Amino acid sequence: MQNEKLPKLREGRVHGTKDFPCAIYWTGSRKKGIMVQHHWHEEIEIIYFSGGEFCVEINIEKYRISGECIFFINPGELHSISVEKDGECMEDAVVFHMDILNFASSMDQVQTRLLQPIQNGRLLFPRCIETESPAFKTVRDAFLNIQNAFGRSCTGEGICDGQAVTEDITCQLAVKASLLRILTVLSANRMFTETSRNNDRRIETIKKAIGYIQDNYKEKIYIRDLADLIGMNEQYFCRFFKKAIGRSPIEYVNEYRIKKARHYLEETDLTVMEICLECGYNNLGNFLREFRRYTDTTPLQYRKRS
Repeated sequence: MQNEKLPKLREGRVHGTKDFPCAIYWTGSRKKGIMVQHHWHEEIEIIYFSGGEFCVEINIEKYRISGECIFFINPGELHSISVEKDGECMEDAVVFHMDILNFASSMDQVQTRLLQPIQNGRLLFPRCIETESPAFKTVRDAFLNIQNAFGRSCTGEGICDGQAVTEDITCQLAVKASLLRILTVLSANRMFTETSRNNDRRIETIKKAIGYIQDNYKEKIYIRDLADLIGMNEQYFCRFFKKAIGRSPIEYVNEYRIKKARHYLEETDLTVMEICLECGYNNLGNFLREFRRYTDTTPLQYRKRS
């Protein structure tokens, strides 16, 4: 396998804009199943679960959720979200890069003892804050203030690739103030933890395989290529991948391709056949069958509904 085929080992989408790398996502579901596929990014993510039953998987560790709470995803952590039970399920997320909070010119203690260690991975956010925590209400209120700021600024141009972004300077100030408020509360309650950041080799291996799939979903993907990429035989790789992700490599490939197909149906005027080929399917019948399997509808019906 050529070196240029090695994947970029991270999520490809841009969160927010170049000048303000922060975005918010509103997500809901009434059906049991995968809501957010396994992925990772260098930005910090704060997730607010307001209702429903979920399973959050972070670095191959599972967390069951059945009540209101707030989760934190540190940079580089592999994570996914699944709905555990049919019914009204809501989760909202703010994804931001630490650059928007830096005070590089002043280099005061806030910068050197809090912001920089977070950005460099020496300080980690708490995994979860539940309603019983003394920090919960203040953190939740600050999160809702961020939602409101994005909501105030959002026009048709404010929605991009499934995320809300803002170029409004007043709204950006409100977002930054609320994020700093969250950091203040976590610091006051001594909720950050120091780490040597010893990465689990299994997590890096899975990230490499997922990165290859996401970079090459338009092409034919062979199990042997994925196994060779991380130095395993095919049989062991399939068992390893399914144990870590909960699905076989082929199931993950199909899920990712259908996710991209839904994006093309929502955001482009490509025909169904063009989308079929763009998403790595050479046979329209196979594409339609897989699309119905994951969405319970046809591509044309999905586009009309969207």
